[in-house]
Amino acid sequence: MNVAAVRVRDSKVVELLEALTAELAGSGYTPEQTFGYSVEQLERAEVHLVGARVAGRLVGLGGVELQGDGVAELKRFYVEPEHRGTGVADALIAALVDHAAAHDVHVVRLETGDKQQAARSFYRRHGFAEVPRFEPYLASETSVCMQRETASGSA
Repeated sequence: MNVAAVRVRDSKVVELLEALTAELAGSGYTPEQTFGYSVEQLERAEVHLVGARVAGRLVGLGGVELQGDGVAELKRFYVEPEHRGTGVADALIAALVDHAAAHDVHVVRLETGDKQQAARSFYRRHGFAEVPRFEPYLASETSVCMQRETASGSA
């Protein structure tokens, strides 16, 4: 497996982003209950995207948005179903947290859905704990917010 930065406009990246959006819609969330960034929003926010390749094929991706004041937020985290449980997600999250820590981020946070039990368990295994909702998720009853400190934040 190889994890490296990817371009948001790469056709396979766009395909994985669309698969994530479809999976969330299939979980019963309305468009108003999904906060995933579009390709344009990812570009505008300068989200650092990394992808995981297995046998040369992109099978997962994730992003981290550096938000200033030592805070970053994970964005658009997705692994193809057949590659879940194989270490792909672990490698992606490690790369994203390392990137954030290298940019003086002390707290990495995220928003996920209340129906995303597997995702919440995954994040907990990686040191994330639930916290009160933060902007822009304050009014979203389906949002679960989590955060963790980076190695640079716990020093």
